[in-house]
Amino acid sequence: MQTSLLNKYCDARLPWYTIYPTVPDFSATVRAKTCETWLRRLPPDGPVSLYIHVPFCRSICWYCGFPTSLTRSERPIRNYLAALHAEIRLVAEQAPRALPVSDVHFGGGTPTTIAPADFLALMELLRRCFAFSKSATIAIEIDPRAFTAEMAETLQVAGVNRASIGVQSFDAIVQRSVNRVQSEVQTASVVETLRQHGISRINFDLLFGLPHQTVRSCVDSTRTALAMRPDRLAAFGYAHVPSYMKRQRQIDETALPDNVARAEQAAAIADTVVSAGYRQIGLDHFALPNDELALAQKAGRLRRNSLGYSADTCETVIGLGPSAIGRLREGYVQNEIATVSYHEHIRAGRLATAKGHCLTGEDRLRAVIIERLMCDLQADVPAICATHGFDPIPFLDSTDRLGMLVEDGIVDLEKGVIRIREEHRFVIRAVAAAFDTYLDRIPLS
Repeated sequence: MQTSLLNKYCDARLPWYTIYPTVPDFSATVRAKTCETWLRRLPPDGPVSLYIHVPFCRSICWYCGFPTSLTRSERPIRNYLAALHAEIRLVAEQAPRALPVSDVHFGGGTPTTIAPADFLALMELLRRCFAFSKSATIAIEIDPRAFTAEMAETLQVAGVNRASIGVQSFDAIVQRSVNRVQSEVQTASVVETLRQHGISRINFDLLFGLPHQTVRSCVDSTRTALAMRPDRLAAFGYAHVPSYMKRQRQIDETALPDNVARAEQAAAIADTVVSAGYRQIGLDHFALPNDELALAQKAGRLRRNSLGYSADTCETVIGLGPSAIGRLREGYVQNEIATVSYHEHIRAGRLATAKGHCLTGEDRLRAVIIERLMCDLQADVPAICATHGFDPIPFLDSTDRLGMLVEDGIVDLEKGVIRIREEHRFVIRAVAAAFDTYLDRIPLS
């Protein structure tokens, strides 16, 4: 891809479009009372996904853009768990009955900082308050540097059946530059331990665009990861936003690769993974051909949610814990980000909803167009508009961004069907942005 096009369309400020509208467009007009009403209106037999955010780590990685805090003592975690238990009960009280659960994801932070006995108690409460399906996916994010055999046994007993392991890079120089020193041996040991305990579905997270990374180091790290044969890999681009995430100020900006180098790294990782027999999924995921994600893509039912790409077709997500985002039928909700504020709300006996967004019909339409672009690299705008009762002409003619993308050869547009050219997959976010009506805060190049 030409350098001029990369610099034009690789704008770090663009959303990742895991949801639409995106979090910066949420409003404080949606609070606890609104969330309570929306929960009460959920259909009693409609499946839900649960996301539980654990905001603690034993060590802070400087690249991380998620709301987490450092703790070396157990008290903050115990206090958090007490509030989380109370929040689960509050949510369950609003629902018309024990809602059926199809998918659970423990994210963070480092969810395995929770003591084994406490994790089992948490799972027991969740199963009492919700109706877990027998085939429910229960996934957890793991930092290999602080994972124990006892925790592996606990996850097995708790019914966890998928683990997402943070790898980022195996290059020692890169690791030191982002305060994430983690050996290949550590990682391989955790993978083996998980598999020995029946947790055979393994995801790896890799990063490119980190300080001192090169195409060579990215390929070497990818090959090392592939040797452990995870079911899925995600290769995320590091987003450097030190004005928002203060921890990123520890990173040497002069050692960061430019847009061209980032694109070369992403392409090299993709080529390496695809050559090993994986299917490329959307922007930044890869999966073995028999994995649920690859099968969902093949069937045209791949989804995009706040965690990234998903095979889960569930329309409702209930977020639990500080900063957690939920998706209900009427709109999005997000909990208080600061743990202190989160605790205050829960102690007062109310939900911790801090902001959200009430979806309009046009929001829902644009969300589908954006999701199909992000998942399939194409979208049939007239067909989607017809389903939602809208005229497609205004959506195709009123966006300067789309015209620019066509003119620059990033997309093909024929009879309202938008197709992103395969060689331009890396700038898919810029294509999705053409349908983001809230994006005036980011000017055209």
